[in-house]
Amino acid sequence: FCGECLQPCLQVPSPLCPLCRVPFDPKKVEKASSVEKQLSSYKAPCRGCSKKVTLAKMRSHVSSCAKVQEQMANCPKFVPVVPTTQPIPSNIPNRSTFVCPYCGARNLDQQELVKHCMENHRNDPNKVVCPVCSAMPWGDPSYKSANFLQHLLHRHKFSYDTFVDYNIDEEAALQAALALSLSEN
Repeated sequence: FCGECLQPCLQVPSPLCPLCRVPFDPKKVEKASSVEKQLSSYKAPCRGCSKKVTLAKMRSHVSSCAKVQEQMANCPKFVPVVPTTQPIPSNIPNRSTFVCPYCGARNLDQQELVKHCMENHRNDPNKVVCPVCSAMPWGDPSYKSANFLQHLLHRHKFSYDTFVDYNIDEEAALQAALALSLSEN
């Protein structure tokens, strides 16, 4: 794991592996020197300026590369092809932005919620309801996470709508997954 992913796991009294969730001893964490060596020796072109940069420094380079910033600024913004005349439904749950369960900060997407909580509530011992989970069809709005920050870091690294069809139930999702699995083999 990179330090950025592992560091939050080390901030709690009983650290759990970010992958398998098994407790581990932080004193036995070792740097993968062979991986670091490879990242420092392999070069790849920047997607903006095409300058060859070592993989170890690519993230830093891309974040400060003027050509990448220019490309991002010139990305087309979403505009509907045809304006709609239909009313926007009001009964669809908001699964895009959330309220911080500690301080009530509003309009945080999943990544912003994680960042906000890590920066502002890292040492808050209160048990709180996960606003992301409670917005899901299967979510329990009364369940309080014993360790909300670890829950956020491990369960909400991606957006559910990338992988979930909210319009089908669990049994239908299972059947669809099985059918797709069988068709691929």
